[in-house]
Amino acid sequence: MLIRTEDLWKIYEVGTEKVNALRGVTLIINKGEYVAIMGPSGSGKSTLMNLIGCLDTPSRGDYYLNEKLVSQLNDDELARIRNKEIGFVFQTFNLLGRATSAHNVELPLIYNGTESGMRKIKAKEALKMVDLEDRAAHKPNELSGGERQRVAIARALVNSPSLILADEPTGNLDSNTGRDIMKIFERLHQQGNTIVIVTHEHDIATYADRIVYIRDGGIEKEESIKH
Repeated sequence: MLIRTEDLWKIYEVGTEKVNALRGVTLIINKGEYVAIMGPSGSGKSTLMNLIGCLDTPSRGDYYLNEKLVSQLNDDELARIRNKEIGFVFQTFNLLGRATSAHNVELPLIYNGTESGMRKIKAKEALKMVDLEDRAAHKPNELSGGERQRVAIARALVNSPSLILADEPTGNLDSNTGRDIMKIFERLHQQGNTIVIVTHEHDIATYADRIVYIRDGGIEKEESIKH
């Protein structure tokens, strides 16, 4: 298995109040699975994504990624796991405006000290995987929304991560472009990648093989999707 959470809680203190954003979530995601996490605003799905992505730490409970207990790691160790093990795709693309597509894709490799020649080779390969190698020299303002998201997916792929984690990846795109992006995720899954998508849109969630429904900080139900 790739992801295992056991009785995961996240409690925020807002003034004198305590808010239980997650309430004892236990979840297993196996290597090679394609899972959608669905729920309305305020359900806890983004909090769960932040914990799975090592962007935050749980208040209590255990989180294992690749059999490693990450809920107990320090900030440096978490940063290393975020860089090497997890590829992030965000709704807002999070690209550097003045950098080319190729340079944006290289960023995770720069952070982990990969040498320049290898960075360029890997960035080119990642852009090719999302059919965007002909846009390598373009900057984000010269690309469509769909192309920007494809650059973001290439950046997520460039380190060959254990997990691709996508937060509302079609949220800023029209429905046709959104479908194109979901086809890319489908292809990446067929190539053996583990993908977790967080969405509030049911038609996007149905691209996955399994939907985990979150409500009021807990898992409400799970559903297998037949394709």
